[in-house]
Amino acid sequence: MYKLVLILFLNSVLLASYTNCEFKNSNYEDICKSLIKRGVSYEYANKFLLSYFKTQKYDELSWKYLQPSKIKIHRKNEKKANNTLIKHIPKIVKHLKKYKEVYDFTEKEFGVNREIIAAILMKETALGKIELKHDAFKVCNTMVVKNKNKTPRDKWLLKMGKSSMISIIEHCYKKGLSVEECNLPSSYAGAVGIPQFMPNSFIYAQGYKTKIADLNKMEDAIVSASKFLHKKASFNELIDWSKLSDIAEVEAAWYVYEFKNENSSLVYSKNKRNNKDYDCFLCEKEEYAYLRKYAKKVMRYNNSSNYTIGVIRLAYESHIGLIK
Repeated sequence: MYKLVLILFLNSVLLASYTNCEFKNSNYEDICKSLIKRGVSYEYANKFLLSYFKTQKYDELSWKYLQPSKIKIHRKNEKKANNTLIKHIPKIVKHLKKYKEVYDFTEKEFGVNREIIAAILMKETALGKIELKHDAFKVCNTMVVKNKNKTPRDKWLLKMGKSSMISIIEHCYKKGLSVEECNLPSSYAGAVGIPQFMPNSFIYAQGYKTKIADLNKMEDAIVSASKFLHKKASFNELIDWSKLSDIAEVEAAWYVYEFKNENSSLVYSKNKRNNKDYDCFLCEKEEYAYLRKYAKKVMRYNNSSNYTIGVIRLAYESHIGLIK
């Protein structure tokens, strides 16, 4: 009799329907409610947020890397990365030739230079060669659960973590994946695929001659990164490379300026998010207005000044390599 009651109880639990978003963690409640508004079922949302392997397994290493002290080190290393990547220009040129058909399409469709996209993909994952060792959902869940929500940066990370969790669950739901199948390899920051899209940027993903984009596929990565800059940065007119012929000298001068000015920015005089003032390198240089215009667009992909100047330098050198 006891066994029968136990079996009936277990069956009732397994067959129970989820009809609300009640969680001990208020952040999970917010996530669940947002998912329902986006068309995700209560059952799927609840199963995901109640899954032990999804929400009780934390990525402590990624959380460590996301701390302010580590971020400062990463920004300093960006300059070294730029200098190192210059030697890979031949690889970028070879890549541009291999995927010429795709780049022909994206330049016509979105108005974003092929060299800019190739440079971004080189910076992000060495054109798909870097192995992604984290899981995007666990990284973002850790951002939410471990967050103390005290500083402005805490609040920013919490917001990003929640929006990313929503995007990942919605993405897997629409693809018809079970909770267990929803695994997205990512960087320590939760960025996914060759172009390193944060989950809340999945809306810009687009496949090349396919209905569903796969960010781990080079063709789709190229199209998606191009669409991202076109939509999010209003990048819709190709750069005239003849106007950036001294980019190597500008890059070198920027590094000197950054070393001398702790609160420096390549293109901005103020951070709108926290109202912080910057020492702007290009703001008062009218002769570099054209460079500043496009640097702002590239910075919408990654807001690091060193990242941006590195991408433009790689792109320019690749352009020269293509026409030789």
